[in-house]
Parts: sequence; structure tokens; C-alpha cells
Amino acid sequence: MKTSLKVLVTAVTLSLVSMPAFAGEIAVIVKTTNSNYWQNVDRGAAEALADQSEHSYTFNGPASETAISDQVNLVDNAVNRGVSGIVLAPSDPEALAPAVTRAYENGIPVVIIDSELDDSADGSYQAFLSTDNCAAGELVAENMIDEVGTSGKVAVMSYVAGAGSEVGRVGCFTDYLDANSDLEIVGPHYSKSQMGTALNQTTDVLAANDDLVGIFGANEPTAVGMGRALEESGKAGNLVAFGFDGSEDLQDFIRDGTLNAIAVQGSFQMGEQGVQTVIELMNGDSVEESIDTGVVLVTQDNIDDPEAQNVLY
Repeated sequence: MKTSLKVLVTAVTLSLVSMPAFAGEIAVIVKTTNSNYWQNVDRGAAEALADQSEHSYTFNGPASETAISDQVNLVDNAVNRGVSGIVLAPSDPEALAPAVTRAYENGIPVVIIDSELDDSADGSYQAFLSTDNCAAGELVAENMIDEVGTSGKVAVMSYVAGAGSEVGRVGCFTDYLDANSDLEIVGPHYSKSQMGTALNQTTDVLAANDDLVGIFGANEPTAVGMGRALEESGKAGNLVAFGFDGSEDLQDFIRDGTLNAIAVQGSFQMGEQGVQTVIELMNGDSVEESIDTGVVLVTQDNIDDPEAQNVLY
């Protein structure tokens, strides 16, 4: 049994290494299509294929980031129809691992973007592209301390508990505050990446904590809901507010002073480089196992600079 398994794994590994590039579908599967952030991944994927006709791609995702079983089904369906490669942003690190393993067993190269998979999927995908979410969380925390000092209350408005990006981003934000200040953390509160939920949660947090000195919205829909709650409560500009991601709504909040800064990932780069990496694998080329797509802290002072404009969407 052990010998047979070893032969199978070796055969699959060889098929991924030596597979020549050929025309076929690359399935780009994200956490949800109902988000400007993930639509920017789609634009990056399209750009990667703009100057060639050998490959096509499809862009799919569930209706919400919490519809995890729907995302599993999308990966399974891609495997069943024999796609040439998969670029996946997994909503749940454990639930998506078996589907990725199945893709590997069928000789389909897989590139993971944005959020990590559970250790059980190690060896089943060939590259991981993401922002260093821990470093990004620490960057926001460091700037929060610079703005509010080392004492008072800071609220954390998060999104999906346990998501790979959330664990690093919010975990390292709170760990940094704990280690470098006496700031009291309120939360985290989880919006499930629903803007309306984040708005209501932030409204409640603001009402219950009129002594807040800072607040952090840890992804796009959460930060948009947070910003709207700050405006509706009349507290916009009265406490330090940081968001994450770079949609037009968040850019408007920077320009009018509702938010002090947004930490913006290279979502376009994840789509573009993710597809390019899959094609390299299909060509039999070697690729880096881990690729950092970066983060930029955008403020009123630099929002019109090229570095910021290249990541905003």
C-alpha cells in the first residue's frame, strides 16, 4: 500500500513538473464575487492573459465568504471538468484542503492566493501568493500607536473568524498592541464580511464605548460598514480609524477624513501573478513557493502618488 501510494504521488509530481503548456481553462476561484477586492483579482487575471490566445480563464466564487461549501463545490467542479490549472483564494483553511488535494491527484497545478490552507494540504499546491498579513497587521498597529498613544480603547472590527488572512492580520495587530502599549482592545467583532453587519456592529460599539480612541476595520466590506457608522454617528474624524483594502468607498473615506489610513493589498497582482504562475507550472518551469504581493499604507498625503494608485481599485 505504501509503495503504491508513493508511486501515485511520484507520478502526479512528474506530471506537474513536465506538463507542457497547452490551451485550456484556468479556473480562478475566489472567496466571493460580491466584492470590489475580488473583482480586482479578476482584472489582474484578465491582464495576465491579455496578450495571448493559448489559454482562457473563468472567474467564480460563492455569493458570500461564509458560503464555504459552495466554494468547495466550485473547486470540485473545476477538477471534474478537467481544467488546466486553478488559482484559488480559500475561504476556509481546512474545508478547502481536500478539494485541493483532489486537484493535485488529478495532475492539475494549483496556486493559492490571499489566504493559507491547512497543513493537511501541504504538497498539494505549488505556490502561495499573498500579502504578508501578519506584517500588514503590525504595520496598522504601529501606526495606530503613533496616532493615539499607548493608552485608551481600540475597537477591532474583523470579518470571518479563522480565515487564513484574518488570523494573521487581526492576530498580529492585536499582538502588537498588547506587546507595545497599554491599549485596551474591544472585540474583535466579526461581520462575516457583510457591510450591513459591520455597520450595525460598529454603531453598537460606538454607542457602548464613547471613550474609544481608535478603531480598525480589517477588510473591505467591514471597513466600509465601519466608515458609514462613523459618519452616521457623527464621530467621523473624532477618533483614529484605519481600514483595510482599497475600494472607491474607502478612498472617499480617506479623502474626507473619515479614515486616517487604509492598508491596501496588491489584489490585482494576486490575480495577474497567480495566473502567470499557473502558466509557468504548465510550461514545466519552476516557481517560487511563496510570493509576497505587498501592502501599501494609503493616507491623504499619498493617495494620489503612483505607489498608491497602483494598488487602489
